[in-house]
Amino acid sequence: MTTVPVAPAESGRQPAPALQEKVIVGLDIGGSKTHGVRIDGGRVTRNEVAGSANVQNVDQATAAANVGDLMAALGGLDADAVYVGAGGIDTREDAANLRKLISPHAPRADVEIVHDTRLILAAAGQDAGIAVIAGTGSAVWGTNEAGDEARIGGWGYLLGDEGSGYWFGREAVRHSLRQFNLGLAPDELTRLLLSDCGLDRPEQLISHFHTNHDRRYWAQRSGVVFRAAAHGHVLSQAIIREGGWHLADQVLQVARRLALVGPVVLGGGLGVHQPALVEALNAHLAGEGLAAAKPLAVEPVFGAVHLAGAHLPAGTGQPLEGPGR
Repeated sequence: MTTVPVAPAESGRQPAPALQEKVIVGLDIGGSKTHGVRIDGGRVTRNEVAGSANVQNVDQATAAANVGDLMAALGGLDADAVYVGAGGIDTREDAANLRKLISPHAPRADVEIVHDTRLILAAAGQDAGIAVIAGTGSAVWGTNEAGDEARIGGWGYLLGDEGSGYWFGREAVRHSLRQFNLGLAPDELTRLLLSDCGLDRPEQLISHFHTNHDRRYWAQRSGVVFRAAAHGHVLSQAIIREGGWHLADQVLQVARRLALVGPVVLGGGLGVHQPALVEALNAHLAGEGLAAAKPLAVEPVFGAVHLAGAHLPAGTGQPLEGPGR
């Protein structure tokens, strides 16, 4: 359990009167961590991080334990409302199963569960627009002024997640094995990947990949592509452009369905912390006449506050600093 210094999102508006005296808990359940905040009277009073509670990434027992630890640290027993954003919420059954993990730790509260892409847009203070997640996984979700919604991707690493951390890690492995099969000496990307994996030879990657198939592990290897690209490795730069194209294609599909051109808000670890990916994404979006994607300036969990209709008073702090999902 990690306690993060209390530092809420910026906003100039006062909390909605009906919610001003309520205790609101916001949860952002990602592939690598679960971030929670407690809002008392419109002010962030607790800010905690625990392990992932996403059952697509950890087993049920681990998810339940992480939720219990986090809700205890947030003082969930007296919460009036809990707003949760989580990946893998594709059906009512998914939401109901997650609610069962959370409700015992907040017995007084109404528990509202949404897909985590919705938190991204809400955290930017937007009620309409397009949200992009590029983290461990990837997904794009949008809504227009009429309330119509559309989502592309978010199927998980076995079915998609193009442009995600896992995708970049896997592409680094594929590149290295192709080079090996062609009889070429390890290049910059391969050397960085082998070092990051603690391996000596490219052929070891085959067994290592299938043995270490946890998607978080390979998402964490995504950084080697961006390091190699920064060193001038042309093929790594091409991988980044391709990843940006995949994300842009998903944005375009959502935009067409909802008749939107923006705003486009980008979240997730890669989306917030890898400018080269943002540049590649925006190069493709510009060619389609869409607004440039802007990385989220605050942690997604504050989208729960916006969804609750409560806006933090001015002067209560600055946006959170810290790693993305």
